Amino acid sequence: MGTLEIQEQIKWDADGLVPAVVQDAQSKEVLMLAYMNRESLQRSITSGTTWFWSRSRGELWNKGATSGHTQGIVSMAYDCDGDTLLVRVNQHGPACHTGSYSCFFNSIAVEGDGAKEGVEPAADRFGILGRLEGVIAQRYAERPSGTYTTYLFDKGVDKILKKVGEESAEVIIAAKNKDNDELRSEAGDLLFHLMVLLRERGLPLDAIMSELENRHGKPTTNKMR
Repeated sequence: MGTLEIQEQIKWDADGLVPAVVQDAQSKEVLMLAYMNRESLQRSITSGTTWFWSRSRGELWNKGATSGHTQGIVSMAYDCDGDTLLVRVNQHGPACHTGSYSCFFNSIAVEGDGAKEGVEPAADRFGILGRLEGVIAQRYAERPSGTYTTYLFDKGVDKILKKVGEESAEVIIAAKNKDNDELRSEAGDLLFHLMVLLRERGLPLDAIMSELENRHGKPTTNKMR
C-alpha cells in the first residue's frame, strides 16, 4: 500500500491531524503522544524517523533533530477506526523533553476492584522480566547518576560482557556446589546482566522469545556427526 493509499485510510480530524502513540519497540513502554498531519506521516514513512506536527508552534518537527534523541521507526500501524497511529521505534536517548525516558512518568493512584487485584496477575510468571526490561531501557535513555545500570552502560559493552562472563562462572560454581540458594541468586544476576547486554545491543527480549518459540518442537541437529 502506497503512502497516498495509507493516508486515505486515516480519519484526520478537523485540523487535518491524527494522534500518534509512540512505543519503544524493545521494552514496549509507551514513550509519548504526538500528532501527525499528511506531510509528517509521509516524511516518517520515507525517512524512517519520526516527524510530527507541532500544534503549539504550527510547524513540522523531526524528533531528535536538535537534541539527538532520535526515533528510528521499526513499524507503524493504524487502529480499527483509522483515527490513531501506533509507531514502534528504537529510541535513542530520552523521549521526553524533560530528560525522562518516557513522557508518562506522573503516576495516578487508582482505587477500586482493579487496583485491589494488584499490578501483576498471578498467572503472569514472567511479568517481572517485562518490568525489568522497561527499567533497563529507562536507565539506558536517562543515565541517572549513581545507579549500577548507568555505570554499566557508561563503561560500554566490554564491561557488560565481562560481567556476563563473571556471572556465568558464578552460576556454574553454585550449581557444582549444589547450593540452590546461591544458584538462585547468581542466576538472577546473570539474567539481569544479559538483559543489560541485550539493551546495549538493541536486541529486544521478544526476539529471544521468538527464537525459542521457533525452535520449540523442531528436531535438534547433532553437530557432532
